[in-house]
Amino acid sequence: MFATRPTLYGTRHAVSAGHYLAAAAGFSVLEAGGNAIDAGCAMGIALGVTLPDFVNVAGVAPILIRKADGTVETIAGLGHWPKSIPADLFMREHGAKIPNGVLRTVVPAAPDAWITALERHGTMSFGEVAGAAIRYAADGFAVYEILRDNIRDHEAEYRSYAGSAPIFLPGGKRPEIGDKFVQTDLAKTLQYMVDEEKKAAGKGRLAGLAAAHAAFYRGDIAREIAAFMKAEGGYLTMEDMAGYRSKLEPAVRRMWRGHEVLTCGPWCQGPALIEALLLFEKGGFAAMKHNSPEYIHLFTECVKAAMADREYHFGDPDFIDVPLDRLLSDAHLDARLREISADRAHPGMPEPILGPAPKLPGEADRAMPMVEADTSYCCAVDRWGNAFSATPSDGSFNSGVVPGLGIIPSPRGSQSRPDPRHPCGVAPGKRPRLTPNPAMVVTKDGGVMPFGTPGGDVQIQAMLQVMINTLHFGMEVQEAIEAPRVASYSFPSSFAPFDYFPGRLAVEGRIPQATRDALAAKGHDVKDWPDKTWLAGTVEVVLSDPKRGMLAAGADPRRPAYAIAT
Repeated sequence: MFATRPTLYGTRHAVSAGHYLAAAAGFSVLEAGGNAIDAGCAMGIALGVTLPDFVNVAGVAPILIRKADGTVETIAGLGHWPKSIPADLFMREHGAKIPNGVLRTVVPAAPDAWITALERHGTMSFGEVAGAAIRYAADGFAVYEILRDNIRDHEAEYRSYAGSAPIFLPGGKRPEIGDKFVQTDLAKTLQYMVDEEKKAAGKGRLAGLAAAHAAFYRGDIAREIAAFMKAEGGYLTMEDMAGYRSKLEPAVRRMWRGHEVLTCGPWCQGPALIEALLLFEKGGFAAMKHNSPEYIHLFTECVKAAMADREYHFGDPDFIDVPLDRLLSDAHLDARLREISADRAHPGMPEPILGPAPKLPGEADRAMPMVEADTSYCCAVDRWGNAFSATPSDGSFNSGVVPGLGIIPSPRGSQSRPDPRHPCGVAPGKRPRLTPNPAMVVTKDGGVMPFGTPGGDVQIQAMLQVMINTLHFGMEVQEAIEAPRVASYSFPSSFAPFDYFPGRLAVEGRIPQATRDALAAKGHDVKDWPDKTWLAGTVEVVLSDPKRGMLAAGADPRRPAYAIAT
């Protein structure tokens, strides 16, 4: 199988990120003596600058960390709904829809998540890890194809927000490839946090980090955000900001063939990756040829089953009881597998096995789902064996930039359901159910593989395909990433308006026509993608191999993602 780039190998440390400048920021931190957590935070903050259509500095940033001593921790990096928002607001006043704008705002979580990671596991200051991001924002960087296209496709939305138009449409015009994209206000916002940190530097690193945190959540930035929200009719307040800290939660962990697979909890879709993997294994994929009709059919049906359980059960575990152990039990997996036919695709999403089903949205009348420009990913492994995995997110076209700050307070409320009775329904203080889900594998040989991707509901599907390519089929990391992929849409979308496409299966064009025809004959509603498309995810991977003393790194050319290893 042909890859357009080589797998990169090193003996000391490696990074991979959704933009090459973010990868450079993380690598510079490692070269300067920082650890994987320092490097990961540098990359994550830089992605909020270099992918301004996909990632927001004031968005979400779920993080998964494994220390060299084996300690594993997740930092949720996901804000909650304002405490004052009425649970029935969208049902009562907005026709059961979550509109664009400030009403979908939850507490910005990313700055807290990065600072929490640095406080608990890093070695550097906020200023040291944010330095590259500040420079990229102030000096600018080159507009690339996807950024140009997203601004073009969402020009009307960007023009509709007074704070967004000057940034994304400078001089009133759409930027072109190679133009310099500058975010002066964003640079000032980050620099203000650094300046506040410096004022407390004499009290030690942790005091400085606390000061940077206070600058965002209790200082001038918070005041500007709260004033903007009030003026625009939003519910987020200074009190919501001041009281926020990311939850520290245990990872969901399951063994597979001697490897340990780690994801974040059911406040995101991470556990569905594990469920789909275990179903795929029990279903016998190991006897099938890679990307054969039988292989893709079984993969798709296992994804449908896992995503059905996500739909019926996943949500903020502080508010609902998520029966995760039952969902990942052999008994439940076997029951799900009995519903899968080798010859015929399920026409929609499987029915619930545990408990009643929430009402599903109606079938969408579009050819494909509405795709929100959203999310990126970064990972790092350092010379000591620490590993970092994070999926920062929050696009920029469905809510407005706060004038003078260059940031958009997290619009992630779009991933809650308007009906508060749904497992991930709106409620004051409740977190939406997040699509971004960093993951990691601790290999049976003692290595570690942080990996992840953007892509909304495609994320766990792309991640699982790359994981299987690497750990079962033995592909090199870059080959595993670039192999052609498929994605099911046979379940409600996580994004408003929650499109539902029963039976829909998107397939990259490098998969032979004969395979696509065989899938259609099994009942899949096959839709052709181009040979390579960013809609299929953009997976980044670092894999350590203790036996050989090497690190392998790869990045997905479906977006401007790059890896660096040395």
